[in-house]
Amino acid sequence: MNPTTLFYILIAIIVAKYLFDTFLDSRNASHFNDAIPKELNDIYSEKEYIKSQNYKKVNHKFSLITSTFSLIVTLLFFGIDGFAIVDSIARSFSQNEIIIALIFFGIIFFGSDILNIPFSYYKTFVIEEKFGFNKTTLKTFVLDKIKSWLMLILIGGGILALITWFYQITTINFWWYAWILISGFSILLNLFYAKLIVPIFNKQTPLEDGELKTAIEQFASKIGFKIQNIYVIDGSKRSSKANAYFSGFGSQKRITLYDTLIKDLTTDEIVAVLAHEVGHYKNKHIIYNMILSVLLMGFTLYILSLLVGNLALSQALGVSTNSFHIGLIAFSILYSPISEITSFFMNILSRKFEYQADNYAKTHFTSSSLIYALKKLSKNSLSNLTPDNLYVKIHYSHPTLLQRIQNLKK
Repeated sequence: MNPTTLFYILIAIIVAKYLFDTFLDSRNASHFNDAIPKELNDIYSEKEYIKSQNYKKVNHKFSLITSTFSLIVTLLFFGIDGFAIVDSIARSFSQNEIIIALIFFGIIFFGSDILNIPFSYYKTFVIEEKFGFNKTTLKTFVLDKIKSWLMLILIGGGILALITWFYQITTINFWWYAWILISGFSILLNLFYAKLIVPIFNKQTPLEDGELKTAIEQFASKIGFKIQNIYVIDGSKRSSKANAYFSGFGSQKRITLYDTLIKDLTTDEIVAVLAHEVGHYKNKHIIYNMILSVLLMGFTLYILSLLVGNLALSQALGVSTNSFHIGLIAFSILYSPISEITSFFMNILSRKFEYQADNYAKTHFTSSSLIYALKKLSKNSLSNLTPDNLYVKIHYSHPTLLQRIQNLKK
């Protein structure tokens, strides 16, 4: 394909994605003032509902500003042959393709991230602060950013270097080695995420003896579920929003509760939330998601191997010679429509899994406790109770609160 034609196709994909996302966001925003469904009318008082509406409206406006800014910067970068400029800078430091790729993506990532810091700061310290969610200090904000950068350099840089090396020595067959590398890393990350990654950002402590721990252990014993690792994470150091999650499998499985969850919910409600998380484990959702992710990664890398060596991809971005890192940038844009489609189907599956986990909690504990818990969590996060149906189908990995409650009451 002609590089000029390919260039305009890349621009068209970027603009089309922006327009489609803006269209969906606008549809969703049009429902912000809808009446609350009768099944949910006990969640918000009139004053609280007005607050939740304002929170949604502020976030919608902020999202529109940030996405528009991102689009303008991206188009300007394309217009000035920014990728060619960055490639030239990277090549001024070395002739080694691995080092060139690392410098190239380093400049792209850090440049983009630095541009987004003001928006991230405003989101945290203005919007979240205004609505009573923010607990992050400036020190934590800065340290989180530094830690994220260091992890990206060490882990992301290491993986990128290896994939570039695989391409150099095997050309189109590199995708096999890259697939094995990324799949292996993903499995290890899933196994040891709570032990290796979480402590970098948060403090985790074993759940203390008491009513809650006893109730959890009694529930686990009743369903024949062996769990020794129950931890509390200091989520309150960043936000008042609550959460709980299940990680790992086999001997490495772990239940993690946010301290805000323990503060907001009763013992029965917390056990109901855990019953939902155990439902994911019992239904092997973690394994299924991992297998699907590995297969999808293999498919993506295979398509990449067919296209990345095409000189036209590099020329479309203003680089006259074929370069793996330039081809990777062009491919990521070309592949984005396919990524949207696969995400759509993965979200359908994810929502099905959430129903199954809810049904497990309903069968093995009580539906009423989970309903109360979901309502409290929704209220405390000022969540959207009336989202647009199309927006839900495309973006939601969980059913809406109304859908989950209707299912739990069956």
